[in-house]
Amino acid sequence: MAFHDAGTFKPVPHHIFLGGFLMLKSVIENVHALEIFDSRGNPTVEVHVTLSNGVVGKAEVPSGASTGENEAVELRDGGSRLGGKGVSKAVNNVNTEINDALKGMDPYDQPKIDKTMIDLDGTPNKGRLGANAILGVSMATAVAAAKDAHQPLYRYLGGIDLEMPQTFHNVINGGEHADNGIDIQEFMITPIKKTSFRDGFEKIVNVYHTLKKVLEDMGYETGLGDEGGFAPNMKNSEEALKALHESIIKAGYKPAEDIGIACDCAASYFYNKEDGKYHLEGKVLNDEELADYYDKLLDEFPELMSMEDPYDENDVDGMVKFTASHKDRIQIVLDDFICTNPALLKKAIKEGAGNASLIKLNQIGTVTETLETIRMSRKNGYNTMISHRSGETGDTFIADLAVAVNGGQLKTGAPARSERVEKYNRLLEIEEELGEGERLAFFPDDVDHD
Repeated sequence: MAFHDAGTFKPVPHHIFLGGFLMLKSVIENVHALEIFDSRGNPTVEVHVTLSNGVVGKAEVPSGASTGENEAVELRDGGSRLGGKGVSKAVNNVNTEINDALKGMDPYDQPKIDKTMIDLDGTPNKGRLGANAILGVSMATAVAAAKDAHQPLYRYLGGIDLEMPQTFHNVINGGEHADNGIDIQEFMITPIKKTSFRDGFEKIVNVYHTLKKVLEDMGYETGLGDEGGFAPNMKNSEEALKALHESIIKAGYKPAEDIGIACDCAASYFYNKEDGKYHLEGKVLNDEELADYYDKLLDEFPELMSMEDPYDENDVDGMVKFTASHKDRIQIVLDDFICTNPALLKKAIKEGAGNASLIKLNQIGTVTETLETIRMSRKNGYNTMISHRSGETGDTFIADLAVAVNGGQLKTGAPARSERVEKYNRLLEIEEELGEGERLAFFPDDVDHD
């Protein structure tokens, strides 16, 4: 099942001939879920898909804190248990309705399995069964099929056209991910010059540890936010960028040449719907003034190369105007604006908003729809950035996915906290498996990497 056929998967025949004998292909025998806990200590869903030959695929579903209005619904129990965040309803939906519907189905026919669950749910946002229930089954089915085919997940999903991703690491947290004075949500670093994935990751680790010392020297605490980045109680975003700039240099690298910076503005969280303005770190700004503020940051820090959600998800005019004036200067990543939804991405493309798509499996709720969004992005010249969520597990599905779709970019937190580092360790394993023939994604594309 190669990525290039995404959206038009070709199921494997139900029988194969091996050594002259007719062998029946395995089918789904049982789907079972249980309630587990994510990196923030909140309940989430784990799913096991068991095939008729005993092969089991497992998946653990992540959860976001910074969520878009149009994301698929994460079904929670409500009530007093676990602060209302329990997922026993979603678990029960897997163990009853979904299990009954998928028994006997071909695990290789991912589109049919995902469509069966979407139709069974019957809502436009997967709100009845829960996107967390549906996604867990969708992911676990892909894992089971890969194991049944005796292939690593990245090979099963991607075939032979594979690429190690450009990684983005959230090393200073603000916004919804930290309790401090920074309104911009994430400040990330990315290795521009690298000879291998490992080489690039080691550069990031060096800058991360240097940043800790720089922050301590500045008199800040170095506690960690949800995604493993530091959460110092800084006054504003400029101060965060200055700390990163200094850390890159002190680690022995050149800003904008060896290491780049990206940020997730998450502007919906400092946009005031009542006055239609952005309340950012003591400033009250309209669309044009916010663009001027971003220009100030870009002028002062040329290593700032990518901005995610610079405008509110409903501020179409602001996003379109910013894209028109900045698309040749920086990467403009759409997250809340599209929510990994092919229909919303199609609308954004038509309007001329952004030039890159953030891809989160649990925003849309199935593997098939996620691959369709990636395919649509690539066909229309948009970069793609596969992404974790703030509430993560040790599941490494997105690491394999990023390689499988040669999606170019992956963000999954700082090189700290095991639920983040597991993704990077998985990429190191994949790099070793691919050997000397590995291909590397580079960002920005016009940089000389020799």
